[in-house]
Amino acid sequence: MQIEQPFELVLFGGLGDLALRKLFPALYLLESDNRLPKGRIIAIGRSEVAQAELLKIIKQAVKVQDEDVWQKFQQRLTYVSIDVYQSDDFKNLVSELEPTCPNRLFYLATASSLYAEIVKNLHANQLIHAPSKVVLEKPIGHDLTSAKAINKAVAEYFDESQIYRIDHYLGKETVQNLMVLRFANSIFESQWNQKYIDHIQISISESLGVEKRAGFYEQVGAFRDMMQNHLLQLLCIVAMEPPSKMEPDEVRDEKVKVIKALRAIEGKDIHDKVIRGQYGEGVSEGRPVPRYRDEDGVNNQSQTETFVAMKVEIENWRWAGVPFYLRTGKRLAERACEIVVQFKEIPHSIFDMQHKETMANKLIFRLQPDEGIRLQLCEKKLGSGMNVRPMTLSLNPDNPSQVGASQYAGAKKSERDFENKMTRVPEAYERLLFDALASNPTLFLRDDELMQAWRWVDPILAAWQESESAPEPYTSGTWGPAAATLLLAKDGRLWNENN
Repeated sequence: MQIEQPFELVLFGGLGDLALRKLFPALYLLESDNRLPKGRIIAIGRSEVAQAELLKIIKQAVKVQDEDVWQKFQQRLTYVSIDVYQSDDFKNLVSELEPTCPNRLFYLATASSLYAEIVKNLHANQLIHAPSKVVLEKPIGHDLTSAKAINKAVAEYFDESQIYRIDHYLGKETVQNLMVLRFANSIFESQWNQKYIDHIQISISESLGVEKRAGFYEQVGAFRDMMQNHLLQLLCIVAMEPPSKMEPDEVRDEKVKVIKALRAIEGKDIHDKVIRGQYGEGVSEGRPVPRYRDEDGVNNQSQTETFVAMKVEIENWRWAGVPFYLRTGKRLAERACEIVVQFKEIPHSIFDMQHKETMANKLIFRLQPDEGIRLQLCEKKLGSGMNVRPMTLSLNPDNPSQVGASQYAGAKKSERDFENKMTRVPEAYERLLFDALASNPTLFLRDDELMQAWRWVDPILAAWQESESAPEPYTSGTWGPAAATLLLAKDGRLWNENN
């Protein structure tokens, strides 16, 4: 897929944390691969920034490896100072844009509370036209009510087909590979159900604390920041039915069905099936770290959760009786994101050394820090006797050249050559920015998907708001509060933590 027409990318929050850590580096990588057509990138911020200073900041952020690529990329860059609450400031943008640009994308890398004001002032200054699109960053809203209000405000000026709600985890190569592995291989899809799968774990762990994001995090917490969007989206990809074809709405229809089928967690179930924690002091990555309440910018009486674990159930035929365990947290033992599909134990082992509990088959999708897929099987141990040991088949997308020639059997020569020339896996934001510019919404959330997710999580958030109980403390550098271990242990299971 190619971007056919010249583009204008208008980036609100243009020198913010997200833009400098993710968006500009992703755009630079697209430039280095010659995937961007003629076009301009306009960064928007409140402060006054000279062109030379802009280029210095962005050059440092993208970590330039090739001066020729940088020379091309910097010619696209412009900065415009705008206070989003001042409609007159948007006139500064009018003169920068081509009135008839066929591919204009507004990217709102700001707090979602600013979305309504931004789109209103874009409209007031006649900057939105038929080909325009808008990308909205998560979390969109604070609860169902605020999400509805934001959605309604944006929908006044943009049609649903023009709105791209981004979740960068859906842009990861391994998530794409998960869909292909399921729907292109009968060996897996035929066993992707309650008859063969015991349970599924989805974990996103971070070793870092809140760092410089305490102001944001105090308002959001781990549940809104990660569980309501990233983990639910991964759950949808794992659990959805095969779409009739790989078209945007067909894929998103199936994801919505999963969220609608989630069993409600209300009343006593919130206490039994949802664990929240807050990190205390400890040792992380070899150095002592403070507790969350002692971080700069955090209220010393804060009840904000930095860890959440949940037991989730899907009420449909495919997943009846199969629990999904989700968890996310800061200051945990390591940075990782993985999906573990645990198959059922064999009914009877004829091998004395095979411990069914520890040697059951697992299919592990690792999204970070080292993307790849591993399948845990059993094999005979070398030597005399019939002793059994676990072994792992591994596929690492970072090293396609290590895959055997049989991997490409039947592929066209041009396809094999392309795979062999690949030196890296595309970054998630790189893929999604390209898709947005190419008007491909498959990996972006639709409005009904967003609202259904908020409907499901709202009772949990409301219960926490009314409760006087505090998050359970846990030591930094561990895998979270003891209650999270108990969540699985009372079902006779354990978290997958032997990486």
